[in-house]
Amino acid sequence: MRVAGTAFNPVDVSIRKGLLQQVFPLEFPHVPNYDVAGVITEVGKGVSGWSVGDAVVAFLPIGQPGAAAEYAVAPAEALAAAPRTGQLADAAALPSTGLTAWQALFEHAGLKADQSILINGAGGAVGGYAVQLAAQAGATSTASARSRDRVQSYGADRIIDCTATSVPQAVAGQRFDVVLNLVSPTQPGGDRAATGPGRQRRSLRQHHPARPGGCRARDAAAAGLRAQRRRPAC
Repeated sequence: MRVAGTAFNPVDVSIRKGLLQQVFPLEFPHVPNYDVAGVITEVGKGVSGWSVGDAVVAFLPIGQPGAAAEYAVAPAEALAAAPRTGQLADAAALPSTGLTAWQALFEHAGLKADQSILINGAGGAVGGYAVQLAAQAGATSTASARSRDRVQSYGADRIIDCTATSVPQAVAGQRFDVVLNLVSPTQPGGDRAATGPGRQRRSLRQHHPARPGGCRARDAAAAGLRAQRRRPAC
């Protein structure tokens, strides 16, 4: 594919520092960055469902040659159709963060329609996608963020201004079916208390999907998420 844009993630930093050699061994010279958006220029033998000229996003296998180049090679199963709105380069912010939100909400927490969810740190990339996915799933979301208008446009039902009120104070006495914590708790046990017995709590302090380059990347893009630039979580 011809690269339109790539994203620089916290995991990329750790890889470049040599901190993940045992997890993601590299062969040098190495091209970094695993999130990519671009246009297909050539299709490999036996590949179906994709054609030259298709605009796509991909979460490339970490440790393999990446997207910080003019062209990149991606496994066909890692591709997803790029969003049709916005700039294609901006869609590079979607793959790993959108997939992280999808896996947290549906594969791990099992979020369903009519359930309630607290998203602590909804102003960041993963949080913003989580708000959109929760809204599309028919769940009722409470989101902590500084950027009220933007997060509200994603479909949040209630927004907590985390610069004015601590999240534990704002949700004191309330219970949620799912709590997605994307920042450190503002007080010990604050997010755990909000779930209560029999409910799901997921904390993603350093977030990246469990299956890089997997076919689930198609799920997040198919949900119609709006690509968003990386921002602080709160």
